[in-house]
Amino acid sequence: MSRTATRAAVVAEARAWIGTPYRHQASLKGVGADCLGLVRGVWRTLHGAEPEAAGPYSADWAEIGAGERLANAARRHLVPVALRDIRSGDVLLFRWRSHLPAKHAAILSGPTKMIHAHDGTRVCEVHFTAWWQRRLAYAFRFPEEQN
Repeated sequence: MSRTATRAAVVAEARAWIGTPYRHQASLKGVGADCLGLVRGVWRTLHGAEPEAAGPYSADWAEIGAGERLANAARRHLVPVALRDIRSGDVLLFRWRSHLPAKHAAILSGPTKMIHAHDGTRVCEVHFTAWWQRRLAYAFRFPEEQN
């Protein structure tokens, strides 16, 4: 059931998740989601069934040497974007420290804002500040995304 996704549709769907409580490994709008769950939920709305199961993951999976698991999964299903070319609707992946794998995801909602889920909060739209920009490791676009 793949449909063409516009950047506006990606951002609108991500914004529809705002207020969803943070729940590790969850992906149900209004009920619970983590950062990956938000991206998975946007995928389901725009493209239908998820292309692969996320599988279980611990909160500290990146710190225990799991490699670039999140980035590798993104490469299998999303279109890589150069960091200098990011635009609204793109999926952003962050690493907390330079020697650790990327383990946090967000959706860019404008030139200076992003939508994400973070432990202890709800899905929210925040400023894409210099702090986040320094930790940006990868960017991807949903497949078939149009302007």
